[in-house]
Amino acid sequence: MGGGPADGGSAAVRPVRLIHTESTTEIPVHLLFRDAPEPAPVRLRPAVVARRADADGKVPQGQGQGQGQGQGTGTGTGTGKRVRSVVPEVDPELVERPARVLPGLAGVLAGVCGVAGCAVTSWWAGVLPPLVAQALGPAARAGAAGLGPAQWAAYAGAGALGLVGFGGLARGRTGRAWVLGLFGRYRGTVRRTGLMWVNPLLLRRRVDVRLRHWRGEPVRAADRSGVALRVAVLVVWRVRDTARATLGVEDHEAYLRECVEAALVRVPVAAPGAGKGAVEAAQDALTRLVAADTAPVGVEVFAVRPVRVEYAPEVAAAMHRRRIAALDAQHRASVLGSVVDSVEDTVTRLTMRGLVELDDYERKVLVKDLTVAFCAGRGETGP
Repeated sequence: MGGGPADGGSAAVRPVRLIHTESTTEIPVHLLFRDAPEPAPVRLRPAVVARRADADGKVPQGQGQGQGQGQGTGTGTGTGKRVRSVVPEVDPELVERPARVLPGLAGVLAGVCGVAGCAVTSWWAGVLPPLVAQALGPAARAGAAGLGPAQWAAYAGAGALGLVGFGGLARGRTGRAWVLGLFGRYRGTVRRTGLMWVNPLLLRRRVDVRLRHWRGEPVRAADRSGVALRVAVLVVWRVRDTARATLGVEDHEAYLRECVEAALVRVPVAAPGAGKGAVEAAQDALTRLVAADTAPVGVEVFAVRPVRVEYAPEVAAAMHRRRIAALDAQHRASVLGSVVDSVEDTVTRLTMRGLVELDDYERKVLVKDLTVAFCAGRGETGP
């Protein structure tokens, strides 16, 4: 690229700002000094978490897609949104329904008929007791036919009728219900009162459906500041759906107690001495939470009220020491204030009335002596 006269024609033909490489590739100079371009945006596909196949080798539809969409659109748990508590599910077909029962008079009549049938069969077979046979006289001996297949069949039918009639009698009480089942299957609920007849083959479970209250033992809780508390609550509840309360959970009373303890862990309780508004807010939150947890199992909760709130033993001891220290400091401050006021009043009176003339050193000594005297007097007569 030496600028000789022979290169004048070629320089006029080709561009000036070019660089020749060994492979005769021409690179424009302005491309070497321009800013690096920003990388082109690349659209990322939403992440999809693989789901494990079930026993049949099929993957549930909608679950994997839902997780991918939740991560891509910001509706999943990774975006910081609060996860709602899972409500327990019970078989939707397990709902209380009335059972088929008959009046108690029908069972009594069936039992009486069975007993009468046994008596007639005994007269027919001639196996009546001696006293009854003597009372009937020749009529008892005339009807004697002996024990044969027909007599035994009559005995079986009459005895079965009597057992079914008297064995199915039941007495319903106010506030009590019967949950009936046959071979593990729910057959209905009886809420009737009085004498009635129920199929004796059905399994009966008595359930208390009255309005009940339960006061638990003190359990651990915490206030809004995280201070440990011990709370005893009063729960007002009743069984609304006998089928779910009996068959949907092993023990609905134990389940209720566990729900109350879980709610006390999640809901901050008002500390002792808190205002009425804070106490009512804690009660409402506890009631809503426990009612939502127990509704699927047929238990209706009306109120969850903390009846005794106290600090935990370790916290109570620390707070007691802190309170004593605060009272002691307050007492000392009041005593010191009164002593300083007394010393100031004494020195001012002595100086203003001209009883003594004091320089700075004598004033300091007098103030010191008066302070010691007043503090000693306060310590002797103080509480």
